[in-house]
Amino acid sequence: MNQLGHFINGAAVTGSNQRNSAVFNPATGEQTAQLSLASVTEVEQAIQVASDALPAWAATPAVRRARVMMKFLQLLNDHVDELALLISQEHGKVLDDAKGEVTRGIEVVEFACGIPHLLKGEYSENVGTRVDSWSVRQPVGVCAGISPFNFPVMVPLWMFPIAIACGNTFIMKPSEKDPTSTLRLAELFAEAGLPKGVFNVVNGDKEAVDTLLKHPSVSAISFVGSTPIAKYVQKTGIEFGKRVQALGGAKNHAIVMPDADIDSTVNALMGAAYGSAGERCMAISVAVTVGDIADPLIAALKEKLKDLRVLPGTDLEAEMGPLVTQQHLDTVLRFVDSGVQEGADLVVDGRQLQHPDHGDGYFMGGCLFDNVTPNMRIYQQEIFGPVLAVVRVDDYEQALELINSHEYGNGTAIFTQEGHAAREFASRVQAGMVGINVPIPVPMAFHSFGGWKSSLFGDHHMHGMEGIRFFTKLKTVTSRWQVSKSQSQFSMPTMK
Repeated sequence: MNQLGHFINGAAVTGSNQRNSAVFNPATGEQTAQLSLASVTEVEQAIQVASDALPAWAATPAVRRARVMMKFLQLLNDHVDELALLISQEHGKVLDDAKGEVTRGIEVVEFACGIPHLLKGEYSENVGTRVDSWSVRQPVGVCAGISPFNFPVMVPLWMFPIAIACGNTFIMKPSEKDPTSTLRLAELFAEAGLPKGVFNVVNGDKEAVDTLLKHPSVSAISFVGSTPIAKYVQKTGIEFGKRVQALGGAKNHAIVMPDADIDSTVNALMGAAYGSAGERCMAISVAVTVGDIADPLIAALKEKLKDLRVLPGTDLEAEMGPLVTQQHLDTVLRFVDSGVQEGADLVVDGRQLQHPDHGDGYFMGGCLFDNVTPNMRIYQQEIFGPVLAVVRVDDYEQALELINSHEYGNGTAIFTQEGHAAREFASRVQAGMVGINVPIPVPMAFHSFGGWKSSLFGDHHMHGMEGIRFFTKLKTVTSRWQVSKSQSQFSMPTMK
């Protein structure tokens, strides 16, 4: 049995093993590792190590920090296949999807390599007589990240490279369901020449999270997960004086207009709804059909689902893999049951999928519901599984109102060939990320990722310039060099 612990002060740490968590291969149901869950003492040790490493790293010139990041970037590119395999073995997503995850994480490291330019401040000469003023961005201190199971490489890479490039030190707390790939990132970063203590990984549960949230030496928390936990992270972090960036859940809608191209729309929805078994915060889980396009769309989706290849993620023929755990599979199946009970039409039922060679794997097929209404559970709540709900409306305004009145506002899309409708949608929809004939509009690293409403808690989105702003503090300096002695001034200073 593989024993997993932590990565602290530049080296792997076994862990106390006082409390443990099992790691499974979701394609077989077999336990593959025993994970040591960090105690309060172990998390505090990581915080102390990060605190000790902070002064020297913050004082390291940005260009030298960038050079370490460039070496890390090269190592990531050299190990894409290895990282993708680790993801697939513990999360279950297919290898091509896992490689795509690694690639989207690498893009943020590429962005972080430009940190000498990104940290440039502003300078104003002679704001007053012989008075100059300039602004600089400086590190906030020890930062921590808490990442979800569905992107064990990409989401951590959205957090710690920017924070560390900005001069902070970092503690990563990955999901206990699939921790191996995050630990491997720490090894590669150390191999790139990152000083000891700058990046640390602690594996744990709520005890570890609460320690990070409440410890006075931690200055900032970045979180991705469910909305209830995001609310808790924000509230607790703020209570203990931290800046918090907490991304929550989603219920992403796609409007399908009457003029949409059926073939391209169906192909887009298949990947967006069933890719990664629907375990994406940017998955499309609701298709809002306008007018009479619903029937041909559903007919085409039904045919496509017949041929959906649901196999172990490491199988090169797979299009969709298993869900991450038995518990999560059970949750998704209960959602499907509730949709049937509440009167939605289950056009394609994936609940009975069986794999003779993988009887204990956490598999289900893709599910397609028609005639879903806003009062149903499967419409209101995030399922996080391979379930697509079709809601029929008469016109565009009804479709837009559905999205804008929903609790979540993470991502959304519209499928149309009409430019005016697309422009109106982009302007009026209340969501943080919008796709026009693009089903999963995840921004590139030089833009920023984040939602609205109950999908984001905090003022900053992730990566891009928003990431730079979150992981730095702004300081403005005003300087005067006198040629003669000045007198006391008791009024509000003005520049003359």
